[in-house]
Amino acid sequence: MKILVINSGSSSLKYQLFDMEKEYVIAKGLCERIGMEGSLLRHRPADGKPVVYEEAMPNHVSAIKLMFRALTASEGGVIKNMDEIGAVGHRVLHGGDKFSASILIDEAVKDAIRENIPLGPLHNPANLMGIEACENVVPGVPQVAVFDTAFHQTMPEKAYIYAIPQKYYTKYKIRRYGFHGTSHRYVSARTLQLLGRTENTRIITCHLGNGSSIAAIKDGKCIDTTMGLTPLEGLMMGTRSGSIDPAIVWYISEIENISAAEVVSMLNKKSGALAVSGFSSDFRDIEDAIENGDERARLTLDMFEYSIVKYIGAYAAALGGVDAITFTAGVGENSPLSRESIINQLSFLGLKIDPEKNKVRGRETDLTAEGSSAKIYLVPTNEELMIARDTKNIVCAN
Repeated sequence: MKILVINSGSSSLKYQLFDMEKEYVIAKGLCERIGMEGSLLRHRPADGKPVVYEEAMPNHVSAIKLMFRALTASEGGVIKNMDEIGAVGHRVLHGGDKFSASILIDEAVKDAIRENIPLGPLHNPANLMGIEACENVVPGVPQVAVFDTAFHQTMPEKAYIYAIPQKYYTKYKIRRYGFHGTSHRYVSARTLQLLGRTENTRIITCHLGNGSSIAAIKDGKCIDTTMGLTPLEGLMMGTRSGSIDPAIVWYISEIENISAAEVVSMLNKKSGALAVSGFSSDFRDIEDAIENGDERARLTLDMFEYSIVKYIGAYAAALGGVDAITFTAGVGENSPLSRESIINQLSFLGLKIDPEKNKVRGRETDLTAEGSSAKIYLVPTNEELMIARDTKNIVCAN
């Protein structure tokens, strides 16, 4: 069975085509600048040369059509026709509290995605556009929605309710939802396999990159996570501030005479590592600058790692101990420097990382040093494969 996985943004569309018999990627690509001048598609077959299509894509329907043309083309194509695609899986950002698992898309599901647009104003409309574009181009092909928020729906009330007047929860559903759920689910499931058990397990998964979040997972279920109503809460990130005193929004709004929306935009897009370092949101640039003696870069990385250490310590307490800490995503997979620094700051928990094993990037590795109180793993995330698996299982079950 072949499964197409789509991640639709407001002006972009990423895709991967999987052969689920062996769970490998046949082709992948990216439609860029949809609805803008200079739009193009970069298509990469697994066994062939990349192909670039420089064509106008006024909307997502045209992008989906071009994607299917690339998949079936004589040059770079990997299937004979669209009938070979058994189903389409979509990444959807926000499922609110309606969805605790992936689901076959019908009109009711689309309505629910629309209802959650206020909670995911940038992503949910784009995700919906990708779904409706596929309905237009390949009608009748089953589609599945895989929600970023679903994995965290097992959190208890004490973890997701905010200490504000409860009418804001009952009326507007303002609560902690958490994100990166598909990544945390994939990585935690793999960690359980590495541990060799599922019961009586306490795992902390660290999805660290330009966007970062940590999850506390007990017996395979999330009991807490760092992101909140939006992805702004929690850790300091590439351009996001992470958790701050909420009165800062009012204070900056008053002294700068700008709207709260403008302040929140600044906290999302112009803060975090970019703001502290003064030159980059990319932690690779920051590590390079540290080697050259840049003190602001050093402060930036110190702040980032400190926020991670605090949450890991808190989640170890929430879990009543820890059996494994797993690093994933861009920084988690590719920064031996940060992994070692973080674990060394947690030595009071009995955690030890092996410096030699830690000299690795992007490859699944047991980083645990002898005598460590818990396992330390590097597990590359694969959200697309998780979406493809869910899609196959749901479609086959129906």
